[in-house]
Parts: sequence; C-alpha cells; structure tokens
Amino acid sequence: MADPYQNNYYHQGRGDAYGTYGEGGGHDGYGYQADYPAQEEDAASDVTEGHDEEDQMYEGEYQGIPHPDEMKATQRAARTKSRDGASAASELQELSEQYEDIMEDCGHGKFQWTLFMVLGLALMADGVECFVVAFVLPSAEKDLCLSNAEKGMLGLVVFLSMMVGAFLWGGLADKLGRRKCLIVALAINCVFAFLSSFAQGYGFFLFFRLLSGIGIGGTVPIVYTYFAEFLQMDKRGEHLSWLCMFWMMGGIYASFTAWGIIPRYGWGFSMGTEFQFHSWRVFVLVAALPAIASLVGLTFMPESPRFLLENAKHDEAWMILKQVHDTNWRAKGQPEKVFTVTHIKAPKTAEDEFIEIQAATGTPVQRWAVRSLTLCKLVLKNVASLLSVELRFATLFMAIIWFCMAFSYYGLSVWFPDMIKHLQYEEYEAKVKVFHKERVENFHFNFSLENQIHKEGEYIRDKFINIEMISVKFEDSLFEDCRFENIRSTDTIFENCTIRSTVFSNTDLWEERFIDCKMENTTFEHNKHGCHLDIVEENDVLIYLVSFLGSLAVLPGNIISALFMEKIGRVKIIGGSMLISAGCTFLLFLSFSQSAIIALQCLFCGVSVAAWNGIEVVTVELYPASKRATAFGVLNALCKLAAILGSSIFASFVGITKAIPILLSFGALVGGGLVALRLPDTREKILL
Repeated sequence: MADPYQNNYYHQGRGDAYGTYGEGGGHDGYGYQADYPAQEEDAASDVTEGHDEEDQMYEGEYQGIPHPDEMKATQRAARTKSRDGASAASELQELSEQYEDIMEDCGHGKFQWTLFMVLGLALMADGVECFVVAFVLPSAEKDLCLSNAEKGMLGLVVFLSMMVGAFLWGGLADKLGRRKCLIVALAINCVFAFLSSFAQGYGFFLFFRLLSGIGIGGTVPIVYTYFAEFLQMDKRGEHLSWLCMFWMMGGIYASFTAWGIIPRYGWGFSMGTEFQFHSWRVFVLVAALPAIASLVGLTFMPESPRFLLENAKHDEAWMILKQVHDTNWRAKGQPEKVFTVTHIKAPKTAEDEFIEIQAATGTPVQRWAVRSLTLCKLVLKNVASLLSVELRFATLFMAIIWFCMAFSYYGLSVWFPDMIKHLQYEEYEAKVKVFHKERVENFHFNFSLENQIHKEGEYIRDKFINIEMISVKFEDSLFEDCRFENIRSTDTIFENCTIRSTVFSNTDLWEERFIDCKMENTTFEHNKHGCHLDIVEENDVLIYLVSFLGSLAVLPGNIISALFMEKIGRVKIIGGSMLISAGCTFLLFLSFSQSAIIALQCLFCGVSVAAWNGIEVVTVELYPASKRATAFGVLNALCKLAAILGSSIFASFVGITKAIPILLSFGALVGGGLVALRLPDTREKILL
C-alpha cells in the first residue's frame, strides 16, 4: 500500500529553511511506516492473542455507519488532496495539517485526561485568587488596621497584578515554552501567597499579593494554549469547555474553605503583640493548595510538541508525541499498536533568536542582560504582529468581545454582593433604637449596646465596664464622673458631647471617635493599641453563600456549552449567551430583596459562562501557534482592565441608582454579542 504522506513536503520561497526528523525511505515530509515493524515475542497483548483483526467486524457496519477510522482517513485524504491541489500552499498550513494527522493517530485518552487534571488545578488556582482578598478583607482590615483607601487598593491590586501577569507570561510562553513558563508562574504564586499569610504590615501584605497575582495571572493564557495543542480538532471545543469548569470549582473551593476557616478565630496563634496569625491567614495558606498541586503535577508533564516543532526541536517533539501515543493506546488495551510516524518536517529557525555570546565575551551579567533585552524585543514584536494585516480584524473583534463581557460580568459580580450589603444595612438601620433626653445616674452598664442613637442624654456617675458597643452614637450628651473600662467598640462615636471628670481605661475609644466634643478633666488610661479582631463574628455567612451559589450556578451552563460546542458552534454560543445575558440584566429592575438578587446572580452566571467558554475556545483557534499564548495573554490582560473599570463604576452606584449599572451591562453585552456573530466559524479549523 502506498504511503499517502510520502510526498508531503513544504514549499518555501526563501530557500530551504526546513529540517527533517528521521532518515531513509526517501520521504520528503514526515511519513508513516507502511507496515508495522516486526514485534518482539512478548509485545502482543494477552487480550488480543489468538484473534485475527480481519475476522472482527465493526458493529456499525450492519447499519451502514462508517467506522471512525474510515472517517478520519477520508478527512485526511481530503486535506491531502486540498494541499496537493494548491499551487502555493502555505508552510504553516502544511505543518498544521500534518500535526493534526499525528494527533488523530495518537488518539484521545489517558494522557489528555491526566494533563486535563493538572492544568485544571492551575485554572482552579486562578479562580481562587479572585476570591481570596474579598474573603479576608473583613478580618484583615482589623488585623492590619486598614483604612478605606487601603482596602480599595488591596482589592484593586488583585486584578492589576493579574493583568500584568497575563500579558507577561502569555508573551514569554510563545518564546520560552508553555510548560516552563507555567511552572515558573505557579511557583511565584505559591511562594508569595505563602509569604503574604505571614506579613504583619499592610505594605508587605500588599507587595506579596501583588507578586502572587502576577504569577497566577499567567495561568489562563498558558493553560488553554498548552491543552489545545494536545487535542485533535473534533475534541478541541468540547474538552476546552470542560476545562473551564475548574474555574467554577475554584470559586466553590474558596467560598467553602473561607466559610469553614475564617470565622474560627481560635485557629491561630500569637507571639506577643508583634506577631499575630489569625484564622484568615490560615485560609490564605489553604487557598494556595490547588496551585501547589498543579505545580507538582506539571513536573511530570512534557512540553507542548507543537511549540517544540515551531522552534525546530524535532527530536524532542517526536519523543513526546510517541509518549502520548503509547500512553493512550496502552490504556485502551492495545499496547501492540506502534507509533508509525518516522519523519516530521518542521521549520528551522533562520537564525537563533537569542543572541549567543561567546563565553569569553563580557561578564555573565552582561550576557544575561543582552539575552533579556533580546527576549523583550521579541515578545513586543510578537504583540505588535497581532495587528498585522492577517490578524488585525480578528484581534479587534476579540478585544471588543473580551472587554464587553468582562466589563459587565465583573461589574455585576461586585454589584450583586454590594447590593446585598446595602439592603442589609438599610434593614439594620431601620431597626435602630433612638433614645432622646434620657437621664441615667449611678447605673452600671454590664450589657452590650448595639444599633442605638442617644440624643441629648445625661449620664451621671455611670459605669460602662466589660461591654461591647456596636454601631452606637451619642449626640449632644453629657457624661460626668463616668468610667469606661475594657470596652470593645465598632462604629461607635461621640458627637458634640461634653465629657467631665471621666476615665477611659483599656478601651479602643481613640481620639477620632470624639467629634467636636468638649473634654474637661478627662483621663485616658492604657488604651488598646493597634487593631484587633472583634469577638463578634463580623464575617457574615451570607458573603460566602452568595459566592458559593454564584459559582455553583455555573455548572449547568458549563455542561450545556461543552456538550453543544461542536454541534451548535462557538459563534452562536458566544453571541446567543451574551444576548440572553443582556436580557437577564433587565430583570434586575425587579430585585427588591436579598433573595431576588441572589437568584438573579445565579441566573446571570449560569447563562454567561457559556459565552466565556466559547470566547476562550475561539481565542485559541484564531491565532497561529507562534502567537497563540501572546494573543491570549493580551486579551486576558484587557479582560482584567475591563474588570477594574466595571467593578469600580458599578460599585459607585450602589445605593444611588440601579438604572445606570443595568443599562451599562445591557449595552456592553448586546454590543459584544452582535460583534461575536461576525466571527468566523472555527469548528472545522485546524490549529495553525
């Protein structure tokens, strides 16, 4: 039987810039052995021993259903005919078609599922990172004495650092390798997440979280690029969509562990007043476990063979492809099936992209500086190439879609919990107790005061000892010969009061709690220093419940989009999901209760996840291998920028108006959805 790939070769106008892996057989491209080579006696499987493959009949043959192998052979023949019929087939297209043929022969099995789990944990770590700071802030603001501005900066730095990380690691992954960059990025995340849990000051905590975010920011661009290059065309859309489910699992993991750990203030220790390790710090450590697990798993995974072929590393690519083939077929009970690829023709680099300097030339630092500068130039050149004639429209359309989707999704993700808090605050404020012109003498307050306003009161020779004061306000009141001792307070102030001959001992009622007050012979003894966690549980379980339900609601949308990604197509799923999500936003006008907001959040998240899945699949498929991670990194960085803008704008309207956030999200989703419908259908497209 003639080898259908025997005459495959590349045409190159600028000379022979291609090399061949393997020799003999007269093949100009890469070839398959016409017959299996002689096998050793023990190579046959016990299961298949004594059976003649020709005697076995495919069960679908009786129904006239073509055998899957016949369908693949037909597709291959069509690709070969198309390639041979083209007068000047592109070199990239030829390499892509040959690589697709190899991946079809390798099959989909144990190797891909193992890689799926390892990369899924990395994607899960990215999902956890988005929730960590939001969950620890209620406790960290007390532990680290954070002002409102510092809390805002801490929330901002999460997306800002991930934006930088996506751009940086996406660009480097196309030059240094997917696996190598992902390992370094996860290692950075793990190290600085660990250090942040022990940071006692705001500055160090902010710095460590910044570096941790830069590390984890590289996971999304690299993970999808890396996994896609081990998938054959008919499996790509579905399995990339299944991979998206791990981001949802990251949200569930973060909310579940936060609920189980952070409210347990006893889960910690202290070393004097200088070093405190409370339960929220334990949660920061636990949140890093998915990244650590993925990092360990990646040490056993190979580099992407497609990346290696792009960089003319033929031998390494062949060995990895053989590993994939053998792993899959052994797991399927066919160890006798041989990897028949004998030749792989892939491009040689015309010149080494990294400037090699002789050992005697310059110092090691100088050589490192030159290589680093060259690498930066190559990455920036790759970024600029995304606006080339061939890619500019794809890049523009995808940028609009990514930005519109992220702006509305992350904006509403912040708006939902903030609106719930606002409704809780309004409900709490409606229950406030007001005491007017009360006069209390010689009374011992041994019970806590909460949600009260005292106006024009007189307190003579009273004692406030061993109590908590929560949301208490004294206005225009008189305190004379009183004693405040061992007081813990939250949102408690004295405004325009007269305080005479009164002692404050071991309290946290500092100077800023007294607004326009007149002090006469007043003493402050042994005031509490620094910030301390209150005894009461400040972390409302509802915060974790909302995040948990929002993440869990993604599950149905994930399953549906994965099952129909190949049948319906990426373009229809993206456009349809964004337009349906836009319709869901109008229901927010009917959200007058906490339960209604939670229900609408679940509905929105469940619908919008299908659009996210389609966007990520299309992003992988639109760009060639040499620019795939770079493009994904740039678009994901734009996504984080949109998240910063959306969350900031939407949060500023909480308690003011619903109309502007709803209309902004509606407009963004409709605009992005209509642009998505103009994208090309990439279902039958071979990865370039």
